[in-house]
Amino acid sequence: MTGRLAVIGLGPGDARYVTPEASAALAAAAIVFGYAPYLDRVPVLPGQERRASDNRAELRRASEALEAAAEGGSVAVVSGGDPGVFAMAAAVCEAIESGPEAWRRVDLVIVPGVTAMLAVAASAGAPLGHDFCAMSLSDNLKPWATIERRLAAASSAGFAIALYNPVSRARPWQLREAFAILLRALSPETPVIFGRAAGRADASTRIVPLKAAAAEPADMATLVIVGSPETRLVLRPGLPPLVYTPRSAVAVTT
Repeated sequence: MTGRLAVIGLGPGDARYVTPEASAALAAAAIVFGYAPYLDRVPVLPGQERRASDNRAELRRASEALEAAAEGGSVAVVSGGDPGVFAMAAAVCEAIESGPEAWRRVDLVIVPGVTAMLAVAASAGAPLGHDFCAMSLSDNLKPWATIERRLAAASSAGFAIALYNPVSRARPWQLREAFAILLRALSPETPVIFGRAAGRADASTRIVPLKAAAAEPADMATLVIVGSPETRLVLRPGLPPLVYTPRSAVAVTT
């Protein structure tokens, strides 16, 4: 008998971002897999088994969850934010593609969630109001040269850019280098948003011009949004400024 696997997005932090669909899928699971800090955000239910693993064990976690589901279990895998954005949904699909035939028969459900990118954007206004792209600055799964090319292409094409995984202890220099690449195509006054701990009680949002962005502190709990050439900063007396990217764009000639 084939079971069910739900890959569930928990949103960026606070329980208010967990959707009713996600809550129902969690309640229906007999086994919940996930990175330990994400499992800590899941309410403990009587009789429900929890299997925590390291952050870099995505494929192993996906394989173990699929194996449990293929044996007939009701299984869940949790991700922060949305499971399809640099998270577990892609790892599960990859495991299914390369795994045994039984895994392809598992009833797979992807339950979406609010991404950190959207939570940070909402805290500042509407910086993703026009065309945008999302990139991870981590070079664990792709070479840094690829990241450099994509940063140059996205900034020269006029996209606002959301940057996930901006720094870590092992690669503290990469965000600074990313800003240097972006400055080749963008104005030094381009608004940059640093959103830390989005959706949590200690959330913070800082807005600086691109020319000063390299001096701003950031960590793995930070998401960075870099505006496009058309992104605007609107000052408001006594209130935080708004950052937005107009829905229209000017024609580009070459």
